Order: sequence, then C-alpha cells, then structure tokens
Amino acid sequence: MTKIERIHHVAYRCKDAKTTVEWYRKHLGMDFVLAIAEDKVPSTHAPDPYMHLFMDAGNGNILAFFELPNSPEMGRDTNTPDWVQHIAFKVGSVAELEETKARLQAEGIEVIGITDHTIFKSIYFFDPNGHRLELAADVGTPAMYQALDACKWEMLNEWAATKKAPKHAAWMHDKEFAQPR
Repeated sequence: MTKIERIHHVAYRCKDAKTTVEWYRKHLGMDFVLAIAEDKVPSTHAPDPYMHLFMDAGNGNILAFFELPNSPEMGRDTNTPDWVQHIAFKVGSVAELEETKARLQAEGIEVIGITDHTIFKSIYFFDPNGHRLELAADVGTPAMYQALDACKWEMLNEWAATKKAPKHAAWMHDKEFAQPR
C-alpha cells in the first residue's frame, strides 16, 4: 500500500500570476520558490499556455497556482457555499492571528473573525483570485484532542446513517468541555 509522506503541492487557478505572487509575499510572508511555463500541458499535451507558480507555505508545504490566459474567466462552483472551499494555514499564536487581522484590515482586506472553534481560533478573508483563506491558531488542550479522537468513528458512522449532525462533540460550540475522567 502507498504511504503518503506529505502534500507535495496543492494547485489552484489564479487570475494574474504576478499579482498573486506579490499578494502572498506581502500579506502572508510566503516565499516565491518556483515558476514553470509551458505552451503545452505535459500530462495531456493539449496546447494551452500557462504559468505555474509555487509559493512556500512553510514546513515543506507548497501552494501553487496556474494562470491560464487562453481559458474562460475563472469562477466558483455555484452549488457550493463560499465558506466551504478554503485553504487554511496554521499560525503560531492567537497574538499572531490578531496582528495579522489588524494588518490585513489596514490594507483594506475584509476579515471575518476571530472565530472561536474551541480547539483553535481563526480568521477568514479572500485572496485577489477569490479563494477563501483561513489562518488558524491552535488553543485546544490534549484532553480536548483526545476526546475528539475518541468519538470520530462513531460520529462518522452516525452521519453516514442519518445525514444529521452527531452531537458527540457539541461541546466545541457549546463551550462546555467536561474533562474526561
């Protein structure tokens, strides 16, 4: 069986490669690590010029983008709410989250949050391509993560059978975590 080591890269479409690189460098401190441009798609051999760029998202994680100038304007899946499809990045602390929120807002970027998810706090905003981004700072305790791990399969099986939200981890949003004994 194949054992995945890590994500090599995740790729999204962008409207403008240069604007995207500059935005991610300026607002999220990501380094621009690689650009590849071709006139034909290597996997399909279709004639479709593109610019493929790679940004360092930390710890070996790469966020990549394609600019496709000959394709119709990019859009979103209209059947999926905007909040569902997003890229979440981990930051080191709630203080860093607060500082980033203030800095983004000072640049005129609309930010939602800080949202308290009990085990992490996060903010949400959009990049210049319309991709929703999340920055998250972990705040959970080992007991909280253990409680979530203990009920994950039961929750998944209940969801599969009923398509109704199981209540095993309702404490996350009720803010009433009872320490397991």
